[in-house]
Amino acid sequence: MSLQTLMHALGVLMESWSGLATLVILMTTLKLLVILLLKNTRVVSQQQRERFIQLPPGPPTLPIIGNMHQMIWNKQPAVFRWIHRLLREMNTDILCLRLGSTHVIVLACPEIACEVLQKNDEAFSSRPATFASGLFSFGYKGSSMSPHGEQWKKIRRVLTNEILAPSTEQKLHPIRKEEYDYLLRCIHNNSTNSSSTSNMNFVGVRQVAQHFCGNMIRRLVFGKRYFNDLPTSLTSGPGQDEVVHVAALFTAVNHLYSFCLSDYFPVLVGLDLEGHEMVAKDVMAILNRLHDPLIEERMHERSTTAEKGKSEKKEARDLLDVLVYLEDAEGKPLLSFQEIRAQIAEMMFAIVDNPSNVVEWALAEMMNRPEVLRKATDEIDTVVGKDRLVQESDIPRLNYLKSCIREAFRIHPYHPFNMPHVAIADITVAGYTIPKDSHVILSRTGLGRNPKVWIEPLEFRPERHLNTPNGFTWTKPPGVSTISLEEGKGSLALAQPLVLQAEPRLAAHLYVSIK
Repeated sequence: MSLQTLMHALGVLMESWSGLATLVILMTTLKLLVILLLKNTRVVSQQQRERFIQLPPGPPTLPIIGNMHQMIWNKQPAVFRWIHRLLREMNTDILCLRLGSTHVIVLACPEIACEVLQKNDEAFSSRPATFASGLFSFGYKGSSMSPHGEQWKKIRRVLTNEILAPSTEQKLHPIRKEEYDYLLRCIHNNSTNSSSTSNMNFVGVRQVAQHFCGNMIRRLVFGKRYFNDLPTSLTSGPGQDEVVHVAALFTAVNHLYSFCLSDYFPVLVGLDLEGHEMVAKDVMAILNRLHDPLIEERMHERSTTAEKGKSEKKEARDLLDVLVYLEDAEGKPLLSFQEIRAQIAEMMFAIVDNPSNVVEWALAEMMNRPEVLRKATDEIDTVVGKDRLVQESDIPRLNYLKSCIREAFRIHPYHPFNMPHVAIADITVAGYTIPKDSHVILSRTGLGRNPKVWIEPLEFRPERHLNTPNGFTWTKPPGVSTISLEEGKGSLALAQPLVLQAEPRLAAHLYVSIK
């Protein structure tokens, strides 16, 4: 059916139907049909071109939608499990899916990954534009989600020269130490002051780890643990705002690059067929409500200082100070309100998920491998002793403990894939053609659990990384012989939150009693 025929048919209908609602529906239908016709023409041309290039192996595709129907069918329990099943069934370390007109290239081989990220890093330096990434980055004002360009370069310079500078890390060391001590005291308080005999010494590892990460990033960014100055003791758990904040951060990272239909068919943006957009908007409403007053207050403080003519350089109290007080060559603020909002959100996303996940998985693995737990504890006793607490300066000498963390990261990443890269031109990788605008994703589990790379890849063996825990003896609850290492159906987190018993093992004076 030609475009002219469609328009004629719609014209006849419009003459016989009346009402503004009908007109809107018809115009929307016309728009969709035109877009589909144009897309169909593009896809046919693309398919003809693909006959002459060698794409990586992948399942058969349908016109226009490609493998979209298979992705939708496998949304439950999770798309990533379908993708990894394809990798296994096709016995390949590089896979090509076509979702709409977008090629999605999945890599599960270290050599190919190095070819993409090291040898051809400039060719894959951009990011895809999606509804969630645009929203979470305030219109691509940050760094990690922004397409390659001048804005990306600007924020990367800020990250490299300011946020990640050794001097900034050193200045914030006291804050990190306070939070480490706070974590230790909270676990100690939990393990010794239980109100119920049946729950004595029990610690919900997931909750403690997640809120420790939340506390840490809030202190580093805003200089405060609580959004409101609550009159509470340090042993009190997170307030309502802090609970909501951490939950919102996890929801955000779980919805970013999550194979949403509109990521591959932008014409669907606004229809919200999966409820994805509403969730993303709700998350950003929470983060804006909690973050914006603190950012605005600090920016007002800076402008007030400038108006008073104070020219001396201010000592940064936290990362927000670093961002707010940056100046350009003319002495004006380097970053706008939107840029600061975006960078703070990205820092929050980056630190809240992986550390808490790896702590829970590492302890779960150690519960089933008592000899590993004993070796890690013995190393701490040898390097640090029992008369003081572990410090950041001890970490370089805690080789076995670091190996335990690396092994947990290898087997149990929080996200199945790295953030996608976009090919800015046609390029050949591993003998295959990667078309321009392809989304390239690295499978973390494919790399970490690849039997061609690792012997018995699902076995927790920290010794692999040799050329933990802390000030407590961790044990399984009574009646529990083995910790279940089952993953959640729709995620890579433990299916059941880890609950363990904690018993202080260091000198008593090291545990500060908090009332």
